Amino acid sequence: PKRCLPIHCGSVGGPLPISPLLFHPNAKGSQIVMDLAQKTAKRQASFCNAITFSNRPITLYEQVRLKITKKQCCWSGALRLGFTAKDPSRINPDNLPKYACPDLVSQSGFWAKALPEEFANEGNVIAFWVDKKGRVFYRINESSPMLFFSGVRTAEPLWALIDVYGLTRGVQLLDSEIVPADCLRPRSFTTVRSSSLRREADDSRLSVSLCDLNLHCPIPQNSLNSQQSSLLPSTLESDLHFHQLRGAHIKTLDEQTVARSEHAREERTLVFTNRPLRIGETVFIKVTKSSPARSGSLSYGVTSCDPAVLRPSDLPYNPEALVDRKEFWAVCRVPTPLQSSDILGFLVNQEGEVILSHNGANVGMQVCVDNSRPLWMFFGLHGAVTQLRILGSTHLGDPRATSNPNSPSSSPHTPSALGSGISDPVLNGGLCSAAYCSSAGGTTPNSPASLPKSPTFPSGRGPWSDECSICYENTVDTVIYACGHMCLCYTCGLKLKKMSNACCPICRRQIKDIIKTYRST
Repeated sequence: PKRCLPIHCGSVGGPLPISPLLFHPNAKGSQIVMDLAQKTAKRQASFCNAITFSNRPITLYEQVRLKITKKQCCWSGALRLGFTAKDPSRINPDNLPKYACPDLVSQSGFWAKALPEEFANEGNVIAFWVDKKGRVFYRINESSPMLFFSGVRTAEPLWALIDVYGLTRGVQLLDSEIVPADCLRPRSFTTVRSSSLRREADDSRLSVSLCDLNLHCPIPQNSLNSQQSSLLPSTLESDLHFHQLRGAHIKTLDEQTVARSEHAREERTLVFTNRPLRIGETVFIKVTKSSPARSGSLSYGVTSCDPAVLRPSDLPYNPEALVDRKEFWAVCRVPTPLQSSDILGFLVNQEGEVILSHNGANVGMQVCVDNSRPLWMFFGLHGAVTQLRILGSTHLGDPRATSNPNSPSSSPHTPSALGSGISDPVLNGGLCSAAYCSSAGGTTPNSPASLPKSPTFPSGRGPWSDECSICYENTVDTVIYACGHMCLCYTCGLKLKKMSNACCPICRRQIKDIIKTYRST
């Protein structure tokens, strides 16, 4: 046929009396996988190479209905939707470009546009269709129709074009329907400037008018995603997001994105992860917005305190004040200035070392923590950082690990953390600008008389069976003077003593000397 199938007047608003609309089985990008029914398409990895087509031509006014089944927040941009006059059966999959926009739409016979990111949420149903004048409309769930773009040639058969791009990881084709009668002349069409429509109609390719409708052009998104893909693993788990508890000056944009509201002074900007970290899990965070006019860096840390038991009023302006609480808290600051698009990675390994990476470069160990209990991560949006997004996480087992976090070798009786003023390159690469830690149980720094109350050496257990709180390998055989705590081996004690502002890992009192002790036979 030389034109699209005519609309069946008797079925307006109802199902179509033709074959079901499916994904084309062969014409698809290299990252696309489909189910056997050809109703569901998913991008395996990366953010592109995921162009798909319908298996048959669509009719005028036929709604192509898609349900978003998977969202991956680490990318920019979302689903690209449109039509093509090229029969997908005659398209060589190897010749498909990475992107529908701008690569495919720059070719004759292809029309597509990016769905606004705010509509690309899991569970949303997107319907789009073309009318006899070549205008493409779309609607989200049961919302009013909106003009998408125009200039489609309707004098020849048209197939649906769907690019599972960026934020959108998976989609499902629902049964198509003819547009209801009350949507044939959508009110929102009048809100678009007629001059813009005339310019679009003069050119059959969409690429000349992407910005006329106040939508962001996708070309920068392609470059941004390409740069980001070189800094991230090929696949990321997406179950980690921000906890609903947040500081008074933080607003939640979505589950993975938070922003700081501008405030004169004493901004309370703490946010937490929704679940504890796994041992060996690397969490990737992206600075999505920054303000160069502000000074200061991102605060971060881990805690044994479940955010669900806290109230917003419990969250201080200064995160370092948290170390005075009874739970375990370790607080650090990113040692380098941050700007928009920077990506940070945080790993808590089997040894309890918190290792930081910045834009793919290893910054080194920042602090040691007690990973024998569940640990939530938290962030403080200070200084230049105004918006933060959780991109996802990866979980790799530590090949050196011989036990799980609940085993005796990582017993909760081990000391909790390294103290402030860390600068020894042997211990953390000299790259942590500030680290503050508290010990669960609130050990007091008054004297050795407080030692029996410490969680490090509970009553009924001798100290000689405990491991050094820094290397976790050697036996504790050293007393710190003047606080009297025993939590180090002599080798680590010597290294710690040489640090500037060296302090006890338990009570944070200044170290005046270390004394090696010997077991009596």
